[in-house]
Amino acid sequence: MKVTFCGHSDVAHPEEVRRWLSETVEKLIQQDADMFLLGGYGAFDRMAASVVWNLKQKYPQIQSVLVKPYLDRKMDESQYDWTVYPGLETVPPRYAITHRNRYMVEEADLIVAYVLHGWGGAAQTLEHAKRKKKRIILYKRDDQ
Repeated sequence: MKVTFCGHSDVAHPEEVRRWLSETVEKLIQQDADMFLLGGYGAFDRMAASVVWNLKQKYPQIQSVLVKPYLDRKMDESQYDWTVYPGLETVPPRYAITHRNRYMVEEADLIVAYVLHGWGGAAQTLEHAKRKKKRIILYKRDDQ
């Protein structure tokens, strides 16, 4: 099963979100999730990459894949097994991340989402996942 993530660039209550993310990802691995498509930008993306990479020590069969929106920009690739570039050469750079996010949703079987409000790129990605009728696991605060 392929899993991807969408979330805001800033994370409120990072310890709580990391705990939720770790528990969620581990349960998914136990349900045969074996490939994790990651974006590599923003606090939630970096947190998801770190969680997957840490769980890889316990579950070496899983794959951590960085999906790059640009070919010509350096990114830290240290927490990924390999990278993918979805062929966005004809997309203007300002739209590359949006197109990359759509690609990740379309390639994934399930989306793990940290989306707390209805505006911005994470909310757009979540709406795209809903339109594609993807299975979604959405973070909810205990006090919501």
